[in-house]
Amino acid sequence: MKDYQHTSLSSILLKYRETFHSVVPFEKGKDKFVALDLSAANKQLTEEIYADTTRFSHFVSAQIKSADANYAIGGYDELRVVYSRSDVFNSGTSADEPRRRHLGTDIWANAGTPVFAPFKGRIHSSAFNNSYGDYGATIILAHELDGLKFHTLYGHLSEADLKYSTGALIKGGQQFCSFGQPHENGNWPPHLHFQLIIDIGDYQGDYPGVCAEKHRQYYLQNCPDPELVLNFDRRIR
Repeated sequence: MKDYQHTSLSSILLKYRETFHSVVPFEKGKDKFVALDLSAANKQLTEEIYADTTRFSHFVSAQIKSADANYAIGGYDELRVVYSRSDVFNSGTSADEPRRRHLGTDIWANAGTPVFAPFKGRIHSSAFNNSYGDYGATIILAHELDGLKFHTLYGHLSEADLKYSTGALIKGGQQFCSFGQPHENGNWPPHLHFQLIIDIGDYQGDYPGVCAEKHRQYYLQNCPDPELVLNFDRRIR
């Protein structure tokens, strides 16, 4: 994956950014997000909380409610302590580095929250990644803008959303999935993991959403800041 591809995709997405449909129901000037910090800097989020999905869900809901917000959001390029809750993110041997660096943006809200395609795409692949702490129900869309091909990944969905055939057209603005319950979303509080991917390689229904620190530079180049699409008036990194 070349640096120019990252630069080109960022430029193209910024060019069309104001035309994209919101990925979740959100009206600027009316609806509100609160930032959710899942790094070690957040001393309110203890291991006792994030190790228990029910307590973790209550914690997230309380953050949203206390801010009088519609959603909690955050996580791109965040070094997170919460991944220690699952062996999915731990290395195969004690000598290897565990994965803790988040590569997408998470939007937290109630299960059943609808998810819309920001622009036209086709179903690249889908899968039920059902290990504890994994994506759960996952859909990947393939897109092309101004001749550049790329992908968007939607993780932690409802299992019922895994109904599309490979290659099926998804129109911009079409609701095609929704936030899943913990039993179908990898045992997480309900949320959407949204990620941009330039070179998806041979992956089908899955792609790393968390990486080890030694691979951070590559993955951040291959997975640009989702704010380029989400357009929630947050600083692009």
